[in-house]
Amino acid sequence: MLNQRQILGSLGSLGIMLGIASGVRANQISTHPAKSTAQFRHIEQPLSLKIGVTAGGLTLIGLELWWFLFSKKQAKTR
Repeated sequence: MLNQRQILGSLGSLGIMLGIASGVRANQISTHPAKSTAQFRHIEQPLSLKIGVTAGGLTLIGLELWWFLFSKKQAKTR
């Protein structure tokens, strides 16, 4: 069975890989000025990017929960 260190390493590397894989190349970003007068404009994002960002965020949340709940040994009571 996997120990905690292997699980943590797997989750961390998965988050890093998803973050790198879901990045948008600089030449894909549009530099044309917006033609609408609205303050914000709608930007189409690919589904894979949305899934990658969501999975990366959930991985980071899981790592944070693991860190606070399971990484420290329980204090001994006298």
